[in-house]
Amino acid sequence: MKRENIIVTGYAKLPGGLTATELYKVVGVAILVNRKTGLIKEIECSLATNLAKEYVKDIIVGRKLNDISIIEKDFELNYFGSAKKAIISAIKIASEKFNQIGDINE
Repeated sequence: MKRENIIVTGYAKLPGGLTATELYKVVGVAILVNRKTGLIKEIECSLATNLAKEYVKDIIVGRKLNDISIIEKDFELNYFGSAKKAIISAIKIASEKFNQIGDINE
């Protein structure tokens, strides 16, 4: 049985010198998304601070994963952490996986 919501993940290498790099080496995102609409219900990411994790959640939850350009622009305008490029890359990878799913609009 196919569920209404699915999880897609993405990972990207973090830059050197960050606490998160020492802990994880990569940033990972797990995104709970509606299979048919692309609506993002929840996200978890492997950043070091809870504040950064919550801010990423505030940016992405409620958006559509197939509207990656809108999400990327929000990060570019509002997130100034050193892991920004890695977070965007990880979300883009998750978006690409989502777009490869054949029954998104069935």
